[in-house]
Amino acid sequence: MAGSDVKAKRITGTGSAAVGPARIRQIQVLSTTGTPRLTITDGNGGATVLDLDFLASDSHSVNIPAEGIRVDDIYISTIDAITAVTIFYN
Repeated sequence: MAGSDVKAKRITGTGSAAVGPARIRQIQVLSTTGTPRLTITDGNGGATVLDLDFLASDSHSVNIPAEGIRVDDIYISTIDAITAVTIFYN
């Protein structure tokens, strides 16, 4: 998958991004008040591949180094105090 076109998907709640196998390349987050946290797993009930805390009431950009994080299914298991997440993947 490396070297293929990058796509983006906006997510506002928990669940599958429904994009199939992918490499997560970057994440954009818009947080609200409280304690913003985002957890991504490799499918529903799979291993945690990314678990991040953010500052409240801000926008955040997280670049994933090298070839990104490879998952069979991008699954948002926690999305606390976050308005939306945009995941860039290929």
